[in-house]
Amino acid sequence: MSNHDEDLLARFVYGDEGAFELLFRRYEAEVYRWILRIVRDPSSGEDVLVESFWRAYRGRARFDPSRSFGAWMRRIATNAALDHLRAARRHAGWSLASEDLPAHADADPELREAIAIAFHRLPPRLQIVAILALIEDQPYAEIAEALDLPVGTVKSRIFRATRALEKELGRLGFRP
Repeated sequence: MSNHDEDLLARFVYGDEGAFELLFRRYEAEVYRWILRIVRDPSSGEDVLVESFWRAYRGRARFDPSRSFGAWMRRIATNAALDHLRAARRHAGWSLASEDLPAHADADPELREAIAIAFHRLPPRLQIVAILALIEDQPYAEIAEALDLPVGTVKSRIFRATRALEKELGRLGFRP
């Protein structure tokens, strides 16, 4: 990290709005792409992006300028996206569309829809790791960092999510 970056981060921690604006412009696209991996909807992604940076600004005093701002923002964005998924689940407005699943030439459209339904029925804390690991193919270490969890916990949640998906697919008439 350069001295300029350290100075920028220190100014951000102390509430400099110009520093915050520079950091927002620098990290906006990266954080938005990360959020989209989770919420799967551009409109919701924009809302979660704004919420994420708002949370970052409010929590700036807790940020350590010697650490990675990008990693810190991914963690905040992940938590905001998880809150969004929980709220959408309560209002039954969110669902993973079958088009969001990885494309396979021989995939049965009914199976793809059943998989999307099964993902939607996962509890949010399993759903988020399943989306990031199984659909987005993100490394476990990156998921762990974003969720502020040990890698072992991420592996355990992915295992439990996979089992729950298999069970739900069985209920829907598909044997994985």
